[in-house]
Amino acid sequence: MGAPPKLIQSIERSAAILEIIAQEGGGARLQQIAAIAGIGKTTTHNILQTLAHLGYVQRRPGDVRYHLGGRILNLARIAGDDNTLRCRLRPALDSIARKSKATVWLAVPSGDEATYLDILPAPGQPHPAPSGMRQREKLEGSAVGLVFLAFVPGLGKRVLSHHFLQMDDTIHARIEDVRAKGYALDLETYRHGMHGVAIPWRDKGEVKASICLTGAAEHLPPSRLIRLAWMMMQEVEKKTVQQC
Repeated sequence: MGAPPKLIQSIERSAAILEIIAQEGGGARLQQIAAIAGIGKTTTHNILQTLAHLGYVQRRPGDVRYHLGGRILNLARIAGDDNTLRCRLRPALDSIARKSKATVWLAVPSGDEATYLDILPAPGQPHPAPSGMRQREKLEGSAVGLVFLAFVPGLGKRVLSHHFLQMDDTIHARIEDVRAKGYALDLETYRHGMHGVAIPWRDKGEVKASICLTGAAEHLPPSRLIRLAWMMMQEVEKKTVQQC
């Protein structure tokens, strides 16, 4: 038998804290976590602050508990079955594509990128990607990326700190604009000649995905994109299937 591995205490404690939060139903107070883990409150707080900065835990407005964050939930989602999410949202995607006559995309955050799980082409247009293909792209620049940077706790702070030099000076103002309006516009920012709009999709109050539609700029002027954003929100609320 080989020698036992040399454990790194900080990693061991971080893993224990995440397990405690999960075992407590996905949310626990600092004092409760410290007591169960057998770690001092100051050390526990410092670990939680690090995990929060990385997106593995989060605190919600008006709630003193620490909850599992979007990044760790994304890891679980990546390892799981995305077909359930496609199934739940496909009725809304179909309706949005039909009413907008534009290409519709379903995206989820995946680490520090966005992954597209479903793509419905505009009527009469070829499919933008082979069926079942998981397209990935950076969050910086696209309407989908702005939605995730604005609404997924911890993600915006982490991506902005890690990729600050690759971003333009207006990124913070654009993210705040998305938070205020509830949707993100892409006016030839990501692809020349293309406009788009993206909205968040929430499950139990947390943003888990984004729905985006794109098309030629001449067919999707900003005024129409704004009207389509409100239509998309209504369709998602009406047509999301709870069980598949």
